[in-house]
Amino acid sequence: MTALNAKVCYRALVTRDARFDGRLFVGVTSTGIYCRPVCPARTPKAENCRFFVSAAAAQEAGFRPCLRCRPETAPEQGAWRGTSNTVARGLEQIAAGALDGPDGVEQLAERLGVGERHLRRLFQQHLGASPIAVAQTRRVLFAKHLIHETRLPMSEVALAAGFGSVRRFNEIFQALYRRPPSALRRKALVALPAGSAGAVGVSLRLRYRAPYAWQPMLEFFRARAIEGIEQVTDDRYLRTWQQGGDVGSVEIQHLPEKQSLGVTVRIGRLSVLPQIVNRVRRVFDLAADVAAIEAHLARDARLGALIAERPGLRVPGGWDGFELAARAVLGQQVSVAAGQKLGEQLVRLCGTRALLGAGLTRVFPSAEQVTAADLAQLGMPRARREALRALARAALEDPRLFEPAATIEQTVARLRRIHGIGDWTAHYIALRAAREPDAFPAGDRGLVRGLSLCDGDSQLADCKALTLRAESWRPWRSYAAQQLWALDAAARAGAPAFRAGGAR
Repeated sequence: MTALNAKVCYRALVTRDARFDGRLFVGVTSTGIYCRPVCPARTPKAENCRFFVSAAAAQEAGFRPCLRCRPETAPEQGAWRGTSNTVARGLEQIAAGALDGPDGVEQLAERLGVGERHLRRLFQQHLGASPIAVAQTRRVLFAKHLIHETRLPMSEVALAAGFGSVRRFNEIFQALYRRPPSALRRKALVALPAGSAGAVGVSLRLRYRAPYAWQPMLEFFRARAIEGIEQVTDDRYLRTWQQGGDVGSVEIQHLPEKQSLGVTVRIGRLSVLPQIVNRVRRVFDLAADVAAIEAHLARDARLGALIAERPGLRVPGGWDGFELAARAVLGQQVSVAAGQKLGEQLVRLCGTRALLGAGLTRVFPSAEQVTAADLAQLGMPRARREALRALARAALEDPRLFEPAATIEQTVARLRRIHGIGDWTAHYIALRAAREPDAFPAGDRGLVRGLSLCDGDSQLADCKALTLRAESWRPWRSYAAQQLWALDAAARAGAPAFRAGGAR
């Protein structure tokens, strides 16, 4: 297991250092409970403390979650933390429900391109727990989150968290917390206004590590919002979604005083709730430790000055891999506004109707719907229409097309094999859909202009200079790209300094 320095960990516990929240958990041998380092309870003696890199490791060691600091509310562990890209991709797959159905660890290992024994060894090394233990801990903590923050009946909590039966759900909670789930609700410290699934929706808070630049994120989505599937107001983002055969909507707002996003999901089938929540985490980049990322990028002094003006800038993700890739193709060689209009044409042409209120009337078309549609009705060149059709066929042939490969180079190479997908589009898809933190579309004119503005150089840099400069930004080039895009957008909008506008 990844080694932890006990003295450093104990000092973080004594000082309740929020920087370590979600990065380590402490098991207290005298109570049998594990806590976050920010727990308000009296600090235990050092000799009674055992430190773990994950909640799953603490639970596998026999500790049960603290009811005061609520480990389920800790900021999500960022995929960037581990030294193993395989573990990071495995965590993404588990979060998406890879081990919630009939498929087991063997199938997960096959999807990741490694042997089952090697995958178990990597998980034990980096997380101190097996893949199965990680998946079960996620289910338990997600259920605990629902118990505290919603009024869902216990049977619906069990279903939403991925438990096969209410009986199994009750057994696990009784063994872990030494009390039934209903007793935990009576002790809940927070109860957000939410009803059962359906017309009212399910409301949750999702924590992040501060800082979080919310307004730039909101402006990014506002500039690209497609009528019918998205709405952006002054303080929140709403959109439709489709998961399997279910259609619903989600609403996100910022809760800065809680270092959280408030999420309301309107849903028909509760079993898909974990997947929808996971998508929100990815789209709004909640697992990122931007303080660590920005400290690395700030080694470039001029980029560091830009970051200081706009701290906490995240990389916006795509709600669905195919949707994001299709929108990237629609936007090739045109402005953001023109790409947005083409997206609206495509949605009207073949998107599913869904009357969900707040102007949300359609769902973005699936790859099947795009393949069957007459794309000649779209106002764009034939070559781009053929690229869109080729993308839809590729998505149907490979359901894992938009998942990250072992390296960023492999992810980009796989995407570039699709007819009409060049280097810029492949990197852009990798950046926002595959969530590759080192994706970098170096040929982008906005990035070149942004670098020139960052350096205060009136002469535009070229792509070669940008590529060379970006080598020092690895492995976080996508975050550097977001800063440069934001600067370029602000300059074109005539905004003072670096403070207004969105990003590409």
